[in-house]
Amino acid sequence: MTNTTDPEEADRALKARHRAMWAQGDYPTVAAELIPELGGVLVEACGVRPGDRVLDVAAGTGNVAVPAALAGADVVACDLTPELLETGRALAERRGARVRWQEADAEALPFDDATFDTVLSCVGVMFAPHHQRAADELVRVCRPGGTVGLLSWTPEGFLGRLLATMKPYALPPPPGAQPPPLWGDPQHVGELLGDRVTAVRAERRTVVVDRFATPEEFRGYFKERYGPTIAVYRSLADDPARAAALDRDLADLARGHGLGAEDGRTAMEWEYLLFTARRAE
Repeated sequence: MTNTTDPEEADRALKARHRAMWAQGDYPTVAAELIPELGGVLVEACGVRPGDRVLDVAAGTGNVAVPAALAGADVVACDLTPELLETGRALAERRGARVRWQEADAEALPFDDATFDTVLSCVGVMFAPHHQRAADELVRVCRPGGTVGLLSWTPEGFLGRLLATMKPYALPPPPGAQPPPLWGDPQHVGELLGDRVTAVRAERRTVVVDRFATPEEFRGYFKERYGPTIAVYRSLADDPARAAALDRDLADLARGHGLGAEDGRTAMEWEYLLFTARRAE
């Protein structure tokens, strides 16, 4: 029997669950249909230039990596989930973007110190369970004077509220794991990076999502395609009453953010934190 009290073994099991969670459903479609512009926003905010050595951490299908490569940078995209990297590789080839793809854990990046000019993550590294470990890695692989750029959902925004809504229905997180939307709190990110970075800029912005006509359409889309939502519903497979309660809560969440209101609105604004900084010399 596996000794699950061993910290290293428990961490491996946790990462295996995360890998499987993002492989299920259809996250490539979610990223392409709902937030395709966010990677370009981060690339522009960080001033990526031709010849820059860029690392996209928790890259998924390359929402950041592809626009960075098209800007002329030398890009490595890494992610814990190989299925996402395979899709990203095909998408990049179709767009004529040259990207190197590598399976990697954001909490233990397989790169030397000070390897990259720019280290980026767009709604990716925020899902690493141990925030300080991930932050330490972002700084470590960035050269002194280089840029660290992050785009994360805020706790108060729609995606932060979505994760909070699902939390009571989900299996309890392991000890030490922290909520992803904390990366959308500038104070939290500032504490993670500390005095290792300077020239900090943190700005709250929104992206308009007009893909859904009704709260029920939103709920069905996420139940079918978004890994974290799929995982929660699978954990409720033997509890139809709680699954129905989650159905109601997700529809109410979307309705409370303007979807399906009496005026017929079909657009929502999802808030994120755009955070950039320089690694101290």
